[in-house]
Amino acid sequence: MDNITAVILAAGLGTRMKSKKAKVLHQAGGMTLIEHVAATAASIAPPERIAVVVGHQGELVEAVLGSRGVRFALQREQLGTGHAVAACRDLLAPLGGDVVVLLGDCPLLSPATVERLVSVQRGSQAAATVITTVLEDPSGYGRIVRAADASVAAIVEHKAATAAERAIREINSGIYCFRGELLWKYLDEIGTDNPAGEYYLTDIVAILRRRGYSVAPLLIEDPAELLGINTRAELAQVDAVFRARKVLQLMLDGVTIEKPETVTIDAAVAIGPDTVIEPFARLLGRTTVGEDCRIGACSIVRDSELADGVEILPFTSIESSSVGPGAHIGPYARLRMNARVKDGARVGNFVEMKNSELGVGAKSQHLAYLGDATIGDGANIGAGTITCNYDGARKHPTAIGAGAFIGSNSTLVAPIEIGAGSYVAAGSVVTDPVPADALALGRARQVVKEGWARKRRETRAK
Repeated sequence: MDNITAVILAAGLGTRMKSKKAKVLHQAGGMTLIEHVAATAASIAPPERIAVVVGHQGELVEAVLGSRGVRFALQREQLGTGHAVAACRDLLAPLGGDVVVLLGDCPLLSPATVERLVSVQRGSQAAATVITTVLEDPSGYGRIVRAADASVAAIVEHKAATAAERAIREINSGIYCFRGELLWKYLDEIGTDNPAGEYYLTDIVAILRRRGYSVAPLLIEDPAELLGINTRAELAQVDAVFRARKVLQLMLDGVTIEKPETVTIDAAVAIGPDTVIEPFARLLGRTTVGEDCRIGACSIVRDSELADGVEILPFTSIESSSVGPGAHIGPYARLRMNARVKDGARVGNFVEMKNSELGVGAKSQHLAYLGDATIGDGANIGAGTITCNYDGARKHPTAIGAGAFIGSNSTLVAPIEIGAGSYVAAGSVVTDPVPADALALGRARQVVKEGWARKRRETRAK
């Protein structure tokens, strides 16, 4: 697909979304709408030949797409689709070649369909080709009026259509492929003689026909690809399509997904074969999951890396963290902010790790907070252990050596180092370093007062 330029129309706010955020910045399937469309455009054109028309919150759209290398054209006033395409003239016209026009709020369009659009256009004598489809209820869409030779005679917007034209069920998708030199030559002939007073790109069809050129239709059978988004309800509908596509592809690739209609898996997530995903799990962002894993019911994993053979038990939350081969996490555990669990380690129920590393084969099985800590291989962290990493102004590290044993309900006041092979007695508050192979006790000596409870009861009874 050489010598192609692409225009993505993304300048509108989308008032029917009832949102402060521009429509194309809303997400479906784990990516913003504009990211989906930009990825489709990239299947036919290199980034320097893709122009995104921005307007409302254009700086935010540019920030989302900045790493893709595409170019941006500012539409200062939103005066219609024809006006938006004209905003790209200086960027794209000098490059030559065919021009594909895509819509920033139409994310389900597949690269295969866009490639087919270009192929049909290049195989014809037409000045342009427009994608069309047939809807049971075409209300609100521009209608395709066919000429006697089955080419497109006109595209009539719903508001301007006659009763006979509104009875037509073939609709305009708004997605085109033009012979570039003709588009740029005649684009300025589009006027504003319509109820909205805007420059409609659809008028280019009649203009080209007057100039002796034809416009071809490309009728596609699946209207779902052309679903545009104007409301939150339509956004949810499109999101469901993306989710269904993703889980189907994963299952075809060898992943077991129990009750697939209940899980949420983002587009960029990668999962290895023979992994099992239990009901209501959510795998989000740039998460990668290895082979032979199990992701427990109602767990949430975001932007994290799970190696082969990992087991995540139900109701566990993992974000921006990594889990090594054969490790077990949960249930009800929380890993966040670069938590690192090494090979075969275990993190149990109600354990929270933040910016900490749990070494190979190490264990923290119950009710602990491990913040800014480095825990050596084979160490055991008892129930109720806390690393006191914050002094009210700064965070401080805790280092626990390999094979150390931290007794239940220990409080480790950072900065502190617990040596390899050492023991910390249960219930201790430890403020000073503990040498290797030592025993640290940081608690008061027990005092037993015989008969104290009986005397208290007798006193209260008087």
